[in-house]
Amino acid sequence: MKGIKYFFYYLLQFTWGLPQNLLGFYLFLKYRKCKKEFYHGAIIVYHHDNWGGVSLGMFIIIKASGGENWIHEAKIHEYGHSIQSLILGPLYLLVIGLPSSWLYHMTEKIVFGHVNEYYLFYPERWANYLGQLVTGEKMRLND
Repeated sequence: MKGIKYFFYYLLQFTWGLPQNLLGFYLFLKYRKCKKEFYHGAIIVYHHDNWGGVSLGMFIIIKASGGENWIHEAKIHEYGHSIQSLILGPLYLLVIGLPSSWLYHMTEKIVFGHVNEYYLFYPERWANYLGQLVTGEKMRLND
């Protein structure tokens, strides 16, 4: 069953969600020397730059040095964005990516891994919900 689930996950990501997966693959190549792991079919890459995380289709890039709680929260949250990619397909970048990126860059209230106003914004709240629903894991520090 798991193999069939992953087959459809990849099929949808590389057809319906192609634009964001191409961008994600670019980042995957950029951070090719960084640690990687599979997470519910997605590929997580742990970067060492000075920014938090991004999910572009099945490619999740998150900050490696954020600590155990940060990584736990980020994996679930960013996986939720991966599910949004499956739902919205080519609209993902417009409906989720741009508003989420704008909020990330405009707010000074973001404290990674902690409850804050950032997660009240619809793309982020929905990502938290979907990430927890689909993975079956609970975020420790939100809602």
